[in-house]
Amino acid sequence: MEIILQQDVDELGLEGDMVDVAKGYARNYLIPSRIAVEATTQNKKSFELRRKKIEIKRLKAKEKAEKLKQEIEEITITFSHKAGEEGKLYGSVTRMDIASHLEKEGILIDRKKILLEKPIKTLGEFEVALRIYPEVIASIKVVVSPEKKTEG
Repeated sequence: MEIILQQDVDELGLEGDMVDVAKGYARNYLIPSRIAVEATTQNKKSFELRRKKIEIKRLKAKEKAEKLKQEIEEITITFSHKAGEEGKLYGSVTRMDIASHLEKEGILIDRKKILLEKPIKTLGEFEVALRIYPEVIASIKVVVSPEKKTEG
């Protein structure tokens, strides 16, 4: 079934894109949620009239994402965790940990946009990718160091 997206949807497309999806997905989720409309001739004409506004909005969003990318790539996140003899962590560093650390820095990133395949479970330095906008991917340095033992 052909639909027109009314907002950006990860893995599907950007606002104003015409995409083909399964009928059930469109009728049961996308259309009732007002994420998309059916690609009828009337809807196609109305979106053609709005296309310029959509393009301007996309350009502004991409510019904003590029600025955020530069800001993010200057940051190094450091975590201190308890670790065993071979450098294995007792626990792990997850997407949520990275997102909450970025939030403390004043940068709000949805944890689903952090491209970490599996949690970090060893000491060391890691490059973690963040999808800020469909064509804008930032890379952030994550350092996991051993927790300092306090003498008590």
